[in-house]
This record gives sequence, structure tokens and C-alpha cells, in this order.
Amino acid sequence: MAIIKLLDDVLANKIAAGEVVERCASVVKELVENSIDAGSTEITIKLVESGIKEITVIDNGKGMDHDDAINCFSRHATSKIYDEDDLYHIATLGFRGEALASIASVSKVELITSMGDVGTTVNIEGGKIIDVINSDARVGAIMRVKELFYNTPARLKHLKSLQTELYNIVDYINKISLAHPFIRFSLYSDGRNVFSTDGSGNVLKIINNIYGLSIAKKMIEVKNSNNDYEITGYISLPEVHRANRNGIVTIVNGRNVRNSELNRYINEAYHSYKPDNRYPIVVLNINVDTSLVDVNIHPTKMDIKFGKQEVLNDLVFQTIREALRPKTLIPHIEEHPNPEIANPYFDNKLDDKALTNKLIVGNVKHKFENLKLNFDEPKNEESDLTINSDLVVKEEETNYEVHEDVKEKLPIIYPVGLVHGTYIICQNENGMYIIDQHAAKERINYEMVKKKLAEHKKESISMIIPLTIEYTNDEFIKLKENLDLLRDLNFDIEEFGVSSVIVKAHPVWIPSGNENEGIKRIIEVVLEKEKDFDMVRFYDNVSATVACKMSIKANTNITIEEMQQLIDDLRKCDNPFNCPHGRPTVIYYSKSDLEKLFKRSGF
Repeated sequence: MAIIKLLDDVLANKIAAGEVVERCASVVKELVENSIDAGSTEITIKLVESGIKEITVIDNGKGMDHDDAINCFSRHATSKIYDEDDLYHIATLGFRGEALASIASVSKVELITSMGDVGTTVNIEGGKIIDVINSDARVGAIMRVKELFYNTPARLKHLKSLQTELYNIVDYINKISLAHPFIRFSLYSDGRNVFSTDGSGNVLKIINNIYGLSIAKKMIEVKNSNNDYEITGYISLPEVHRANRNGIVTIVNGRNVRNSELNRYINEAYHSYKPDNRYPIVVLNINVDTSLVDVNIHPTKMDIKFGKQEVLNDLVFQTIREALRPKTLIPHIEEHPNPEIANPYFDNKLDDKALTNKLIVGNVKHKFENLKLNFDEPKNEESDLTINSDLVVKEEETNYEVHEDVKEKLPIIYPVGLVHGTYIICQNENGMYIIDQHAAKERINYEMVKKKLAEHKKESISMIIPLTIEYTNDEFIKLKENLDLLRDLNFDIEEFGVSSVIVKAHPVWIPSGNENEGIKRIIEVVLEKEKDFDMVRFYDNVSATVACKMSIKANTNITIEEMQQLIDDLRKCDNPFNCPHGRPTVIYYSKSDLEKLFKRSGF
């Protein structure tokens, strides 16, 4: 007797829903993307209990006729591809024909739609059509999803808290609004307007809505292209960084995507401008011929493969690097009358209570008021957030300067004293500067050592007492494989007994007085060498290690003359603003900021 049977459509859709519909944000994503594909210019999302009880998406797209309103809930039913060739030229956000069938199988759905004639209302429960009736002729669609996972209690049980579900939805709407700035998005949660855009096409204004004015003023516009790719967008100054990659938004042909290799190159472009364990805020829009990308990898359509990944990586890396190079990157310390106000959606690892306080209990309203936005409680469910037109961030309002001569990026400043043997206080006519003497000296030494490594001179110093170092068996095996690498750096190093090496000479740039410690640390860098070894990055790590050992330590008093020499040397650096580990070397208080701090001027 045969035991293999075909699954009925309802059960098959429930199984498919496990991949397509993971949480409330998955439903919002699929419905909003359908609205975008329908040509909508206004999309409103309304949530009840963070979408668990009800999700409503209203658009002004082209709508559907009677037959399409019924067929759209069938499995693998789509209007976006028709044959196999279309899979290689996908220009829409949706195309698989799985989402609506999957959503309908695990919820109660009401669709009201019209193309301008008699409208159609379709009611479905658990994947089964309950009724189809005529309705009003409003052009567009209203999709209402109620009681998500009501018939799959195991899935319902594993939904996160209301605050976490809301966070994920807001995070998605933030990113899709950056991808489609000419669409007006409005998001409501339990009647409260949480997020809105005006559809003007101004990406910087949307960045302001998401992150706040202080961040928007610290964004740099980027634009570049080659024969295959065109990139546009905004990148943050190095002083703006986050603990995770969520602030890196990559958009390909209007689709928010994930590509770990591309994200790695974006972060690498900031190397030595910021700490390596922190990540910038980047909004990067990539336009490419549809034949060069593959989005048909996962049902969520978030993952993507590029036909010429290396070409894109190089373009992105060089574009960001060149955008940062001519900027004065001294962090400008400003007084903020409400320092506790922050973006409630991008704070890292908020617990539920903290997120509730930031997201629900009025903090959003407080934040918008401080950004000079007109926030009114909704008079009815269609009311919206009005964004003042004078909020556009202009180039002259940003906190950086552009210099043709990169050697003049650090302004001429004069030292006046030292605090705690660590911080040099300087001044000029514009205000006060504070220099971390250790970080500054690290930068100077780092660029000096890196230059010597690049010159590759065979210069070394014999050690009076050779250094013997013992390693574990596995470390010694790896070190033996890389002895030539150390010899290429002008180390005289040999095997010595069991699991040991002896160093008889070292390169001239090893800091005097710290030879043994410096040699051990450089060998550690060799032992940490990854499989995909990069000689440039290796030299960079060696330079940073040696620079740290050579530099002035904290709590070391130096004279005014020594301070001035350090400043002069710092001004000659390619990047005088950060130590090799990305920490700032200089921070700045303007004269007006100082006057405000001491209440000598109005706010």
C-alpha cells in the first residue's frame, strides 16, 4: 500500500508559512512590498497590539479586479513572473507567489480592493474562503490580517513580547522608507503615530526622522559608478557608530538586502577611523542590471548574490574611503538640552521595559518636538505627522569641512596646558581642542612604521641577548609555517629545541626599551593570522601593535614645546583624527558651545 500522499493546499501553505511568516514584521513586509509593486505612492500601516491582534495595510495602488482578488490567495499565484526567463530579470519586490497564501493559512484575512469599478471584499479564515462580496470602488487595496497564528498555537506561543514585535516592524518600515523615499509611509500602533515620511524623495530627511537631527547633520553624501554598478547614498562620520550592523542599510534596485561580504567591505572602509568592533550608519542605494543579481535564494528575499561581487566591493570601499579622506573629522562636542532623548528603535539590546518607556510612553513625541516637528495626537485614524519643510539638512549645517589639501585638515592650534598628564588643551580663534596625547602619538608612530614596512628596507638590529620564546605544540606548528613571513619583516628567527624559537635580531622600528614585548606581540599577530590572509591588513596590524608600544603613556607630563612638536607631527599624518584602533585623537568645543555651557549666551 502506497504511503506517500500529496498534501492538501491548506496544510502545504501552513508548512510554507513557517519560512515566509516568521513574525508580525514578516506579514508587514510582504503586504507593504505588494503595495509597492502595485505602484502605490501612499502606504499606511496600522497595528493593534503590535500586529499580533491585527495588521492593516492601506495603499493607493492600482488595486485588483474580482478574479484576481480571489486568485491572489492561491499558492504560487503571482502577476510578476510568467516564465523561467523572468527569474533572471526580477524587477519587482515580490515574485514567488507564496506570501498571501501562507499568511491566509495562519490568520483571518479581509481584502477590500478595487480598480475603480465595483470593488471586491474577500474574507478568508485559516486558508479557506468564507465569502466574496461586492464593496466600494476606492482604488487601491486594504489588507487586514487578524489573529495571526490563531490556528497554530505553537507558533503563537513563540512570538516575542509586544515591544519586540513592534521594534521589528518599525525597523523594517524605517529601512523600506529609505529604499523608497518617494512613497509616503505612515505607521500607527494602537492609534498612535509612530513613524511617518512625506514622500518628497529627500533621503536625508528620512534619516533625520529615524536617527534624529544630530545624526543627520553628520552624514556625508556619496555617489559613484562603474560599468556595472551605480551607488548613491549617505555614510556617517566616523564619530557616529553603533554596537551592531543594524545601521548599515544596503538597497539593491529598491530592495533591502543582506550581503555579509558587502557589509564587511563597508566596515573595512572605516578601518582606523573607528573602533573595529563598532559599525557606522550607512544608507547605500545600489542600482544594477537585474541580470547581475540573484534574489531567488530564500523565501524572505532578503539574501542576494551579485554576479560581479569583487567589482562592487572595490567600488564601495573606494567610494567610502575617498569620501572620508578630505574631511575634517574632529568630533564637535555640543551641548544638548535633552541628552536622554535617543532613537528608540536603534538603541542596542534594550530590555522590554526600557523599550516600552522609549517607544510607547510619549518619548517618541518628545523626540519629534525637539526636532522642530509638528506632532499632534491623531484627530482620527487617517491623521498624520506633518514634517516642516525647513528641516532639510543643508551642507553648510554639517559638522565637518572639506579640504582640498589633506595635509591641512587639522587646523592650526596652540597648546596651553596638560590635564592629568594625558590630555593636551589647545586653542585657536574658533574654540578649544583637547588632544589625547597617547592616541595622537599612536597615530604618528603607526603611519611612520607602516611607511617603513612599505619601503621594505632590510634593516635590523642584532640583540645583545637573544630572545627565546616557548609555545604550545599547535602554536609552534602554525609559527613554523610562518617563519618566512617574520624573516621578510627582517627578524632573524630560528627553531630552537622543542616547540621554541630564538630571535637574534629584529627590525629597526621595534621600539627601544620594549624589544621583547614588541617581538612577542608581533609573533602573536602572526599566530592570529586568518585563513584568508591579507598582507596589507597584516602590515596594518603590525604597525598598530608597534605604534602602541612606542607611544607616550597616560599620566606622562610633557613640556609645551613637546606638545607643539606632537601637534606638528600629527598635522602631517594622512589621518590625524583617529588612533590606529579608531579612537579619536582630537575633540572640539566651539567658542559658542563654551559660552552656552557657562550660560554666557542664549540658547
